[in-house]
Amino acid sequence: MARFLIKRLGYSLLILWGVVTMVFLLFNALPGDPSRLTLGQRTDPASIENARKELNLGQPLAARYFFYLNGLSPIGLIARDSAVVAQYNPVVLLPVTANIGLTLKWPYLGRSYRTHKLVGAILTEALPGTALLAVTAMLLATIGGIALGVIAALKKGSWLDSSAIAASVAGISMPSFFAALVIAYVFGYLLHSYTGLNMTGSLWQYSPYTGRHLALKNLVLPAIALGIRPMAIISQLTRSSMLDTLSQDYIRTAKAKGLPTRQIILRHALPNALNPVITAISGWLAELLSGSFFIEYIFGWKGVGKITVDALDKFDFPLVMGAVLLTSFIFIVVNLLTDLLYALLDPRVRLG
Repeated sequence: MARFLIKRLGYSLLILWGVVTMVFLLFNALPGDPSRLTLGQRTDPASIENARKELNLGQPLAARYFFYLNGLSPIGLIARDSAVVAQYNPVVLLPVTANIGLTLKWPYLGRSYRTHKLVGAILTEALPGTALLAVTAMLLATIGGIALGVIAALKKGSWLDSSAIAASVAGISMPSFFAALVIAYVFGYLLHSYTGLNMTGSLWQYSPYTGRHLALKNLVLPAIALGIRPMAIISQLTRSSMLDTLSQDYIRTAKAKGLPTRQIILRHALPNALNPVITAISGWLAELLSGSFFIEYIFGWKGVGKITVDALDKFDFPLVMGAVLLTSFIFIVVNLLTDLLYALLDPRVRLG
């Protein structure tokens, strides 16, 4: 187990390093002056000079790459008078010089050039909204997809099976942004007087009478729109895997012994049919947690996806780079946890 974990962590770190390098090269390969791209052409010279200093634009490309990796790494060489010390209070592990030490710190993602806030603080504030939306959508997709898949497999050839297949094909074929537009218009506008749901809105709302209050009803429509495609895929995978499992010899043996049908389905067939379903669930959960850009933007849901789209529109590249790195990190962690979950559900999997 330990050897497997070390090996997987090594692969994950290698992938993360590749993403960091690609993001850095993409940002530095842009034509023109990055400081003017982020601050605008009419910005005063002092602001341009401060931006160039913070981005280390006066240094060679290799030096800028080192400073970027050093800021992102949880262990790095930090000067006592640097911005990282002022914001994160790192723990000095080993003094190197009188002013520089090898320190343990939080990753430093820079500052937004529009709000001048720390990128880490902006992403930390937006991440709970994305996480809540993604987990809610994935719960709806998992419960609905597995239920539809099991029913379709048990009623193979019936109208229930045909209806489930048709619904899943329609769900897979429909782009998420189109489904979001249709759902927002129908249930948030045309049927608003019946549903009470809004076309746009975030988790927290502000009112001059009640102040800041929780608005969970704004979660309903984006969660449904976000969960349609994964639900369709999960139902198809569950149906195929259940049909294959129900044809196995041990299922026929269990039926011959007179075990109740419910026990055969829930205790013997379904757990062994979940491996491909878990792969789909983990992949979709990682993608949804990484930021559902169009869904959040269409419904005005404050999360990582929406602030990333807004940052792209305003050329706020430090925020875009931080969001890309965060989504990559989440994807890697979810895939690592999925590999460990396989061993718990299927004893045939050997991590060594």
